[in-house]
Amino acid sequence: MNIQYKKGVLELCVLSLLKRRDCYGYEISEYLSKHIDIADGTVYPILRKLRKEGLLSTYTQEESGGPPRKYYSLTNLGHETYEKERSEYLKFAKKVELLLEDGFDDKE
Repeated sequence: MNIQYKKGVLELCVLSLLKRRDCYGYEISEYLSKHIDIADGTVYPILRKLRKEGLLSTYTQEESGGPPRKYYSLTNLGHETYEKERSEYLKFAKKVELLLEDGFDDKE
C-alpha cells in the first residue's frame, strides 16, 4: 500500500485507540502493526507529536513483574480533536470511495 495513504491517517488511528482506553506505546504499536503494515518505531514520533500538541497526557504505572510503563491518555482537547478529525476523515473517505466507484455526478 502507498505509504502516503497511511501517513495521513495514522494519527487518527492512534487517537481512536486512546479514545477507547489508555494504552502504553508498545501496545499501540503492536495493535496497529497487526492491522496496518507499519514500520517499527512509527508510532513513537506520533505519540510525541500528539503530546506536544496537547492532545495526549502521560502517566507511569507499575506493572507486576515488570518495569513501569508510560501510558498515554487523551486530554479534553484530544477528545475534541479526535471527534472533529474523525468526522472530516469519514466524509472525505466516502467521497473518495464514491469517486473511485465512478459515482460522482458531474453536477456535484
